Amino acid sequence: MTIPVSKNDIADLDIIGMTHDGEGVGRVEGYTLFVQGALPGERARVKVLKVKKQYGYAKLLELLEASPDRVEAPCGIYKQCGGCQLQHMGYAAQLRWKRQHVVDNLVRIGKLHVAGQEAGAGAVAADADGADNAGNAVEVIVHPTIGMDEPWRYRNKAQVPMGMGPGTLVTGAADGPESQRLIGGFYARGSHRIIDMDSCLIQHQHNDDVIAHVKAIGRELGITAYDEETGRGLLRHVMTRVGFVTGEIMVVLITNGQRIPNAERWIERIREGIPNVKSIVQNVNTRKTNVIFGDETRLLWGSDVIYDELDGIRFAISARSFYQVNPVQTVALYRKAVEYAGLTGSENVIDAYCGIGTISLFLARQAGHVYGVEIVAEAIEDARRNAALNGIENADFEAGAAEIVIPRWRKEGIVPDIIVVDPPRKGCDPALLETILAMKPRRVVYVSCNPSTLARDLRVLEDGGYRTVEVQPVDMFPHTGHVESVILMVRK
Repeated sequence: MTIPVSKNDIADLDIIGMTHDGEGVGRVEGYTLFVQGALPGERARVKVLKVKKQYGYAKLLELLEASPDRVEAPCGIYKQCGGCQLQHMGYAAQLRWKRQHVVDNLVRIGKLHVAGQEAGAGAVAADADGADNAGNAVEVIVHPTIGMDEPWRYRNKAQVPMGMGPGTLVTGAADGPESQRLIGGFYARGSHRIIDMDSCLIQHQHNDDVIAHVKAIGRELGITAYDEETGRGLLRHVMTRVGFVTGEIMVVLITNGQRIPNAERWIERIREGIPNVKSIVQNVNTRKTNVIFGDETRLLWGSDVIYDELDGIRFAISARSFYQVNPVQTVALYRKAVEYAGLTGSENVIDAYCGIGTISLFLARQAGHVYGVEIVAEAIEDARRNAALNGIENADFEAGAAEIVIPRWRKEGIVPDIIVVDPPRKGCDPALLETILAMKPRRVVYVSCNPSTLARDLRVLEDGGYRTVEVQPVDMFPHTGHVESVILMVRK
């Protein structure tokens, strides 16, 4: 195919879709261009920035026809910052798009037949793989996305990269001359250039306050930030956690080296400026890597955990615990997972990828017994502590790979009625999917943060004898391109 455009060309095109990163998708004579900031249904004038064999990238110059779903982004640095992708889209439209994003992946990758999805609108007709025992196509119900009443200030954790710069993009009053100083914020879109800021509209206000205070202390004490190119400088990231119910705050300083100059002064100033702080922690990461945390974590002051509650269950959260960042939507997600498990009080449930036991403890309130497995040993320690904290005695946890531990449990006589999985973005390990098929639970509940790997894994389970019944998208991350889903599968 001859590419109809070249770099720096100006073109008018209709935006026909949107990628998972929130980029508009348009075509020029069949050639695809991705346009940041454009919405489906719009007609746009664009400048071609990059041309590849199958697709290219373009910059939005002018909207010839705007979508009725377009809104003014309330964040002053939204166009520069890479933290959000959808603030220019009305919230109701975001929820509709996220459902459709899930549907498109289920149809295209999972080869599933979705109820109400017309062929030619991104759907494919169900074939033998998507049929019931009588050969009839089985329709999967994908419910409307569960959204938030107030989709702002929802994040309980901030992980902010630090750098040195003039800080000219800081929101609010300037606090120093335009010279090199400690800055911190989010990375600019598609780069590791830090956009300095004092306010993020999707963060809990306490996180904003903590980050601003820590930056001020760093400037006061002359602390340098880590430089990715040279490997020099001390402060790499600042992480904060806040308990939505308890109000407790944790501050984590991730440093390029063990020694923190004026450490006692740091602690004193943090405690003075942040009344609810309960934990001040240092994590040491001296590797030349983009990975945030290093292997060594040590307590500088206070407790090594803070506490929070989800639906009446209390959790101890350490610096490196995986704990969902949106507590309001986490409750909606986990309640739906428990509903799909169909518990009556006698079932054996296996929770693969159990983390610190969040879903496990939700399940344990209505199950006979829950067995949680997680490869991260520290998370299993947290899970056991959380079970004890809530007086839950019908949950056991073991550290190890699920695809190794679960078959051993089977040999020991543990036969699950339900298996729940909540894997990372890469989806389930193929060996775990084989294990699920061998264990033959009557239900599988799959919690996913990535529609494409979800659809891939559902296809494997469908081919192995399961049927996808319902899918419930949940908007865990408003104003971003991410969507969480919980899925019910039953044995055919």
